[in-house]
Amino acid sequence: MGLLTIIRKNRQKEKEMRVLFLGLDNAGKTTILKKLNDEDITSISPTLGFNIKTFVHGRYTLNVWDVGGQRTLRPYWRNYFEQTDALVWVVDSGDRMRMRDCKEELHSLLLEDRLAGASLLVFANKQDILGSMTDSEIEQALDLPSIKSHEWTIISCSAVTGKNLIEGLDWVVNSVASRLYYSTITSSVPTNSETERGVPVTPDHGGAP
Repeated sequence: MGLLTIIRKNRQKEKEMRVLFLGLDNAGKTTILKKLNDEDITSISPTLGFNIKTFVHGRYTLNVWDVGGQRTLRPYWRNYFEQTDALVWVVDSGDRMRMRDCKEELHSLLLEDRLAGASLLVFANKQDILGSMTDSEIEQALDLPSIKSHEWTIISCSAVTGKNLIEGLDWVVNSVASRLYYSTITSSVPTNSETERGVPVTPDHGGAP
């Protein structure tokens, strides 16, 4: 193997990002990933272990780990923390009864050493359902403003319609790239460091409160 080939392979590897999709069961993690890959979402079974999706977004290859969120599986989440660049926390915006559980699980994750520094995207999913909590309501319910250890943002989305899914990936890629690769990629979705209150961000209003 020639030196040029080795350099090319190393450069390609540097453009990879490991993204971990977590959240309570029935939050819509698998549906989001299938929608992003233009796969059929009409029949989806609960994830009992994990799924791996690899796809290119912009100039980067995303290796996405989708792990089941049932209570019995949550103790095994830690098996997937290694070398995680970004954590995508998917929330069922209509599941008001479990919002406290959702908050406790998320804040517990953020204490993990192996997730230190990972960018955090909170996907407020199921916004297509009438009566769902807004991203601002979820921000407060999950006490996101108290998070100082990770760069984070919250984006409302719909796995069914595809609304804001690409915008969410844009934010993840830009956040990780700016930290690890000093990338000059820009996006219409600002980070929480670019806004005063750390922020629910949706492309519709450009991060304005």
